[in-house]
Amino acid sequence: MFEESDRARDYRERLEAFMDEYVYPAEPVYEEQMAAAPSPHFQPQILEDLKTEAKRQGLWNLFHPHKEWGPGLTNLEYAPLAEIMGRSIEIAPEATNCNAPDTGNMEVLTLYGTDEHKEKYLRPLLEGEMASAFAMTEPAVASSDATNIEMLMKPEGDEYILDGRKWFASNAMHPNCKVLIVMGKTDPNAEVHRQQSMMVVPIDAPGVTVKRNLPVFGYDDREGHAEIVFDQVRVPKKDVLKGEGEGFAISQARLGPGRIHHCMRAIGVAERALELMVKRAESRTTFGEPLSSRANIQDWIAESRVEIDQARLLTLEAADMMDKHGNKVAKNAIAAIKVVAPSMALKVLDRAIQVHGGGGVTDDFPLARFWAHMRTLRLADGPDEVHKRSIARNEIKKHRKQK
Repeated sequence: MFEESDRARDYRERLEAFMDEYVYPAEPVYEEQMAAAPSPHFQPQILEDLKTEAKRQGLWNLFHPHKEWGPGLTNLEYAPLAEIMGRSIEIAPEATNCNAPDTGNMEVLTLYGTDEHKEKYLRPLLEGEMASAFAMTEPAVASSDATNIEMLMKPEGDEYILDGRKWFASNAMHPNCKVLIVMGKTDPNAEVHRQQSMMVVPIDAPGVTVKRNLPVFGYDDREGHAEIVFDQVRVPKKDVLKGEGEGFAISQARLGPGRIHHCMRAIGVAERALELMVKRAESRTTFGEPLSSRANIQDWIAESRVEIDQARLLTLEAADMMDKHGNKVAKNAIAAIKVVAPSMALKVLDRAIQVHGGGGVTDDFPLARFWAHMRTLRLADGPDEVHKRSIARNEIKKHRKQK
């Protein structure tokens, strides 16, 4: 249905070889280095070594659709690569400089950043020398509706003064995080979708305080999810992206490709979980027979295979639609995959954990951490309920037009 281009095949084969030769063997080394680290947000040497090797092999910035900055792959060409990276979700995306939220921030800076922004932030991000965070979600409002954002960005002369509190700013605890893209309210009296703006803010700007890391289901993710306070932070007007009132539009443009990336990585997680489930079922015996001979285990394996393939086809369809018709036309398909892929991965992971027994909930296997990551993804980039609402409204609209 979705024919693989020659260049996409070349990247896929080289990335698979990189995973087999370097990434999977690096996983236990990564765990050892993190266990010995002084902080859960430590940047382990093995990851830097992998980045060097990925650069050497030309497996770098694969996500970037602009040929000036990356290979210029389409969404459909990149999607299977994101799936492969998802199989080692803690290591592979960053090892190839394809990890969120840096990918989305790099695209925003490419499209809307000034020459100064590109030189100061985009180039170091593209080189993997710097990390970034995206500060939109707020603890005091339901941030699933971006128009609720309350952080004030008050104009004063040639500057804006930022006051407010953000949380779940992923990557903000990364030791190399230097810059934030911050969304706030510049004009509360404007039309509802023109009240918000986005600005480039150095993380060490006066008045910016990283208060704490937020654990996710008890895990301290290495990149971190920070709560950040902005107290009288002065931002030059030249650091507004695209222009005042463009924040909501930028957020919609940013999230389209990001959702494809997230969903394909989720499919990679599910594939890895299915492999682990089958391997465990083949290696364990209960009541005189291998687990893999049990009807319910075979049902779980079969259901997982079918569900993964369904989610993949739906995600590739969304990617193809974005390439051919644009994000706006593909919005229903993008919303659908964001609902389907994380939920599918959670089902597969739950079965895999059950087959692993007590071991499945420990850190001896990656399944528990995978589960926490996927469960969080049902909230990140918009909760399921928002996407379902969007799908339903579009369906109702179609029905009314046909009447």
